[in-house]
Amino acid sequence: MATQVQTISSALSSAPSSATAAQSGSTPVLGEDDFLKLLTMQMQYQDPMNPMSGTEFASQLAQFSSVEQLTNINTELGQSITANSVLTQSINNDLAATFIGKDVRATTNSFQYSGTGAAKLGYNLPSAADTVTVSITDSAGNVVKTIQGAPTGNGDQSFAWDGTDNSGNQAGAGTYKFSVQATDSSGASITPSPFIYGTVSGVRFKSDGTVFVVDGMEVPLSDILEISQE
Repeated sequence: MATQVQTISSALSSAPSSATAAQSGSTPVLGEDDFLKLLTMQMQYQDPMNPMSGTEFASQLAQFSSVEQLTNINTELGQSITANSVLTQSINNDLAATFIGKDVRATTNSFQYSGTGAAKLGYNLPSAADTVTVSITDSAGNVVKTIQGAPTGNGDQSFAWDGTDNSGNQAGAGTYKFSVQATDSSGASITPSPFIYGTVSGVRFKSDGTVFVVDGMEVPLSDILEISQE
């Protein structure tokens, strides 16, 4: 019997199988081809003095049928999930195009400044603050403007940067970032969540998802907090 088992094992290991093909640095998967091969080898090398009974053979055939059906179900589920994902992405793309020209609020601290006028920015405070200071930096990380006395109320707050630096000079067009430092009446720090306001001027469909073009800057659809039409 030990010789038979070794012979079956050798035959299985020497022939290509779906288990071998399924290996890609992960745990091998025993497929229906491997199960059928094992059953065939078991019949070929069975003990002629004690052959496999019909009941046992029927039981193993039923097991093989179950493996085959489970494999088919798994394949169909995978195809269904892929189809649903493609359909969802298609619907999202169609809907995204309808947002062009609308005003949005997006969770990010980076924004585009045109070089004229004011930029509307905002943040959310989890609790009321005693003092709030906003620092605006350019693309090189240099502090351009420090705004004292920003709104301190609980919840969403907004303010406008007039586009001037700390010396009163007009800042140039480009990409800027802002950070918000807040403390309560006891001096403890509060962590605000920054966001920006802007208008959707376009939609781009990229391999990693749909993005809105907000005032010349790409914003992922997942970062959009609010869409409105003023």
